[in-house]
Amino acid sequence: MTRAWPSTTVGRPWTLRVERTRPEVACVELTGVWRKEDRLPDPSEVWREIQAGPPVQRLTFDTSRVTDWDSGLVTFAIKVLEEAKARRVESDRAGFPDGAQRLLHLAEAVPEKQTGRARAQPPWLARIGARATATWAGIATGLSFLGEGVLALGALLRGRARVRMSDLLVVMQDSGPRALGIVSLISFLIGLILAFVGAVQLQQFGASIFVANLVAIAMTREIGCIMTAVVMAGRTGAAFAAQLGTMNTNQEIDALSTMGISPMEFLVLPRMLALIMMMPLLTIYADLVGILGGAVVGMAMLGLGSAEYFEQTRGAVGLTSFFIGICKSLVFGVVVALVGCFRGMQSGRSAAAVGLATTSAVVTSIVLIIVIDGIFAVVLNVLGL
Repeated sequence: MTRAWPSTTVGRPWTLRVERTRPEVACVELTGVWRKEDRLPDPSEVWREIQAGPPVQRLTFDTSRVTDWDSGLVTFAIKVLEEAKARRVESDRAGFPDGAQRLLHLAEAVPEKQTGRARAQPPWLARIGARATATWAGIATGLSFLGEGVLALGALLRGRARVRMSDLLVVMQDSGPRALGIVSLISFLIGLILAFVGAVQLQQFGASIFVANLVAIAMTREIGCIMTAVVMAGRTGAAFAAQLGTMNTNQEIDALSTMGISPMEFLVLPRMLALIMMMPLLTIYADLVGILGGAVVGMAMLGLGSAEYFEQTRGAVGLTSFFIGICKSLVFGVVVALVGCFRGMQSGRSAAAVGLATTSAVVTSIVLIIVIDGIFAVVLNVLGL
């Protein structure tokens, strides 16, 4: 097959020819100028000509007489090679120019970006199996990361972990004092909402004073630790994922491993320790601010006195409820720290991958917080607490 059109650039017109060097081998000969503005031929013409003869097992290329080329030649070659792969025909790329061969290798090395373009879907059973396998692999990797964190914490307790005090203090400042503003706002509003909803219902029974009980128990036992953990997941956990994801993109984590420094001890352990120490303090602060928000509604809407409200609160909150909230906050702190660091260290090496890791860290942390709180509720109910 020979096809030719005048070229719009200086040089010979491009020419495409398919010849049989042997019955099972086809050679695609390209000559002239192959630039994308020259209305290059459709790659399907190559296979239309090949199908006219006996079956082909090997495809070669000859571009020795190509005088000029650009990405148009590479695009044409990619489409022909993809069709050869689909037809299970061996292809030899040695006939392409060296630059084109490097571009072809690069195009195959970088996966195509996922778009909304429709693609052939595998059978539904294969999709279920692939998702189940991926889920199990993710769970196994997460448990392995958790085990490494526990071992690093054990090494710290034995005095063998490499943790810089300056790093720990910086993370404590970022996840503690600098988080007071958002924690104050959220806790105060949650206390207001709880008291308002409780007041609307309890006023019907003349039991307005028990708004203090409702707000105090809810804040100390459940809401205070959960909302603080959610705020820290969106604020600090996302920051951990972004920081470590960026370090992974810049290959800084690989550099630490090359120097014999454990990334788990050097990067993850300070962040985990900081949240273990800061989460209980932030939870206590959130409890107090939430109770204060409930007091504002109780005194302004229900006409309760401040001494009466806080005395009712003191009688409603026991040490059991208080320590249950503190224990939950410790667990939630570990979850937020480990998930943020895990997603960051598992991030791909691109700006988009860092963004996805940050989003995944927040979503995973919140889901785990709710699941663990549900487990706490069941266990405490069985224990009668």
